[in-house]
Amino acid sequence: MAKALVGYRVASDPRLMLETVELRRRVRDLEYLVERLQRDNDQLREDLRQPATVAAGMPTIAG
Repeated sequence: MAKALVGYRVASDPRLMLETVELRRRVRDLEYLVERLQRDNDQLREDLRQPATVAAGMPTIAG
């Protein structure tokens, strides 16, 4: 993805090289975040499919 942002040519300007490295790091971090959020979302969906698990963790009001 960073190649798409910067291009395929080799950057000789140190600023462009640094920016490319930073963009690659940022893309990697965002990809990791997306994976983690997808795992968390899958776990939440699984928890919702098990009503006993959800109900056990919810406080009740006894009157």
